[in-house]
Amino acid sequence: MSPRRHKAASSMASAAMSLAELERWLQDRVDRHPAATSIPMLDGYTAAIVAGPVSMSPLDWICPLLAIDADAFNHGGTPEFAAISAVALRHNDISNTLSTAPDRFEPMHRRDPSGNIDAHPWCQGFYAAMRLRLSAWAPLLDVNNVNHGLLLPILLHCRDDQARPLLGPPRSGRKTEDFLRNAYLDIPAVVEALRQHWMPIRYARDR
Repeated sequence: MSPRRHKAASSMASAAMSLAELERWLQDRVDRHPAATSIPMLDGYTAAIVAGPVSMSPLDWICPLLAIDADAFNHGGTPEFAAISAVALRHNDISNTLSTAPDRFEPMHRRDPSGNIDAHPWCQGFYAAMRLRLSAWAPLLDVNNVNHGLLLPILLHCRDDQARPLLGPPRSGRKTEDFLRNAYLDIPAVVEALRQHWMPIRYARDR
């Protein structure tokens, strides 16, 4: 890392609030409708930004994520700026991990009251970021696309605006229950696979 980038990263880290503080801050502004209201949702959202088909300006994805105005980027020393810095740190962490050691990428899931991994919030956050540029993601939403399966472990946990399963009601039966319970295990691998899939398209658009 160059001295300039190291200094910028250090400055960002010193300005950032902790993830626990960020979650409380998000929950205090639920009435403003941030795209994420928990750290798992924020983590999934940020992972989609890193792995997705288009490069986006931080303003275009952090503002809806945190429900802030663009002007918040111009004023250091505020809770909004501390939240922005925390999100930027997590974005950089995900990006660096996927670039250098993708097998070490771990989504920030939590467990439900039964002790099972609850992947729904993380996946819902991922889908919220997809919706920012849904037309760019559209090829993989086509069930006839050979790579549609890359999204299945994520979309299986998502719900639409009416709280219905995004992919429709699952089939009944023990095999389906077991599959849904364990689908989260495939998420780290498919996030990296999505990043690899979109990389040629993403960087071609950036030229």
